[in-house]
Amino acid sequence: MRSNLVFFLLASAIGAIVHLLVQLNGNDYLFFAGYTVVQFIVLATAWNILGGYCGYVNFGSAAFFAVGAYSSVALHKLGTNVDRYAAEWLAPLLKTIMPLNIPSLIIVGGIVAGLIGLGTGYLTLRLRGAFFAIATLALAVVLQTLIVNWDFAGGSRGAYIIRPATVPLFGNYIQYLFALMVALSVIALTVARMIEKSRLGYGFATIRDDELAAEACGVPTLKLKLVATTISGALMGMAGAPFPYYIGYLEPGSAFGLSYAVNSIAMPMIGGTTSWIGPLVGAVLLGSAQQYITVTISSAANLLVVGLMLVIFVIIAPKGLVGLWQDYMHKRASRTTAAPVAEKEAR
Repeated sequence: MRSNLVFFLLASAIGAIVHLLVQLNGNDYLFFAGYTVVQFIVLATAWNILGGYCGYVNFGSAAFFAVGAYSSVALHKLGTNVDRYAAEWLAPLLKTIMPLNIPSLIIVGGIVAGLIGLGTGYLTLRLRGAFFAIATLALAVVLQTLIVNWDFAGGSRGAYIIRPATVPLFGNYIQYLFALMVALSVIALTVARMIEKSRLGYGFATIRDDELAAEACGVPTLKLKLVATTISGALMGMAGAPFPYYIGYLEPGSAFGLSYAVNSIAMPMIGGTTSWIGPLVGAVLLGSAQQYITVTISSAANLLVVGLMLVIFVIIAPKGLVGLWQDYMHKRASRTTAAPVAEKEAR
């Protein structure tokens, strides 16, 4: 518990330093690019809780991200038009709390996406392997169809979000959004680290290694998987909640974009899925590379680069960069231990 607190404080300090360095640079583009990279840290970490720790591949990451985004759109529209959409007896109460600020929207988005994750778990977690992955992909298709036909949130036309030009303490609004996303990434990494080092994480590992053996030993696999889908879905929804304010205009194609599903899988795979560090490394590496490619070549090349890097790393480093480093350190330690023994036997 104490180590987790120290980690949280240290990560918060690093996040604050990063924000300060970007602010001192004076280039607002770095906030826009940095927001995307940090957003991918949250998404990759959230995906890894289910896909890496439990071994259940989720192709529906974009769906949970979009749920968080559209919950913000719906609450924003309700908050700015309370008299029009709320009942007369409810309108005075809603006016006292709306429109909600973005931290509140992040919490709401996390709750909604977490509940959808829990429901998805009940429906799909008795499926395994490719069947589960296909079921999560079907979830994304179903949710996108519902959103397209949801006129209140803009439907297929999309919805505009008019945000303030400035924010107290931060000045520029994008700096405020970047700070919120950095804070959210710190929370996501802390949660992932806490899970990895806890009994819950060991339970997830037994499911990943051999689910049938875990069930035979009395491990409550279904309950653990439901916890994993809920936490993973909630963090993805929280990552999506500020997105409408970042982009200004939200439509189903951008919210359910293929890049979110692909990157949330590729980043942990490249960084390493067995540790909280893996998604962080993969997100920083791939996210930064994509931002550079967007500026120098074209954003259309991003998915091509992600696909090529994923294929390369699956071939040369199937355990990811973190796994490659761990194997190197293990071999080095083995050689260090074996050398004195061999020398002693030679004598």
